[in-house]
Amino acid sequence: MKIKLHDNVLVIAGKDKGKTGKVIKTYKKRNKVVIEKVNIITKHIKKTPQRAGDKIKYEAPIDASNVMILDPKENKPTRVGYKKLENGKKERVSKLTGESLDQKSVSKKAKKAVKAETDEKETAKKATKSKPKKIKA
Repeated sequence: MKIKLHDNVLVIAGKDKGKTGKVIKTYKKRNKVVIEKVNIITKHIKKTPQRAGDKIKYEAPIDASNVMILDPKENKPTRVGYKKLENGKKERVSKLTGESLDQKSVSKKAKKAVKAETDEKETAKKATKSKPKKIKA
């Protein structure tokens, strides 16, 4: 499946045709996606002696073939292609603009290194700000 979590998509078929939203869950084996505020279903809960009856509204899965990814640059529906990177990994790209569709994820080691650098800079600033006090004799 070419659609991943947190992709912005446009519904191209069905009762919610034309609506856009963010993918909040994917079912790879069933080839379905759940999109926020799209394909809303009402479920009626029967009352019991312990609780009252209720109506619950939730987003139901929609087939992945009924949605298209929106291009991040143009905000128009686009098909998905793949490009091989130098490190051997594949990256999803938009056929419309050639823009990358994958979020740039930073590894844990890189995050720790950036955090360590900022901590060092803060401690250096604090050290330069505190001036030695003059002692009167």
